[in-house]
Amino acid sequence: MTYILGVDAGNTKTIALVARTDGTVLGSGRASCGDIYGAGHPDRALAQVDLAVGRALDAAGTRPEDLEAGAFSMAGADWPEDFALLEGAARERGLGRRVAVYNDAIGALRAGAPEGWGVVVACGTAAAVGARGRDGRIWHSSFWQEHGGGDHLGEKALRAMMRAELGVDPPTLLTERALELLGMPSVAALLHARTRRELSEDERPDIGRLGRVLLDAAADGDATARRIVVEHGAALGDDALAAARQVGLEHEDFPLVLAGGVLRHPSPMLRDALVARVLERAPGAVPTRIRLEPAAGAVLLALELAGVTVTPALLERLEPSLPPASFFAT
Repeated sequence: MTYILGVDAGNTKTIALVARTDGTVLGSGRASCGDIYGAGHPDRALAQVDLAVGRALDAAGTRPEDLEAGAFSMAGADWPEDFALLEGAARERGLGRRVAVYNDAIGALRAGAPEGWGVVVACGTAAAVGARGRDGRIWHSSFWQEHGGGDHLGEKALRAMMRAELGVDPPTLLTERALELLGMPSVAALLHARTRRELSEDERPDIGRLGRVLLDAAADGDATARRIVVEHGAALGDDALAAARQVGLEHEDFPLVLAGGVLRHPSPMLRDALVARVLERAPGAVPTRIRLEPAAGAVLLALELAGVTVTPALLERLEPSLPPASFFAT
């Protein structure tokens, strides 16, 4: 029996899935940061990938030599030398007779685009935008990415609180809600805790948590929060349009895949602003909420690498065999 391996490695978590070539997932494994930039050193990131892959192989009762193909959808696969490092590591470990590395945006795109081509905006802790043209051309934003995910929204929330505290901008709901969440008595105390020399990074307040506060406040009508969210969504839309141009889709109908926890917020405000900006200039774009987890997109890439055609029947086997949603939760 032939098996394939799909890996989705991000800053928050790394997921590995082993499946048969009929699309049935047999084993899964999870570890922490697999981003060669985010982990501080490539060896630390690769150790987490090894851990997730080992767990998935054990759960499936398979060995590396049983793998026909391995597809790795990786945060940190940005520059040519990154691809060379990651592909070399996968081949050295024997993780597939055929091996391919993709930026993590492309795994998310494959999970959401029926034919495997289109544009994706993945907005979680960070943001990644990618595109694949009908002709197979691939582009991903990597260090071109100017507008981020939840962490970037948290930084914008803090900046808005500071401006309101100084009287530059009107008061905002963000202040009370953020201070309560972080257990801080004042904006000054929060800023001090954020910047004081004596604290290690682990001791500093996690400003990324304020991204959710910002989205909630916008949904509740706070003018400052609404302005930030709408502007941010429009900026992500500009990134999506740039991606479409890079692969020749700007004048075509294409799936616009929306992925990531930030875009799953109950309020549609950020999503709506993003989609509205794209539709202004690319009216043929078809907004599509991602149906499968990005790790399942890595499985589909591995199946294609093994020469398997992805059919509706295969997807019907794949989806119910995936681990429960709690396994993928941050």
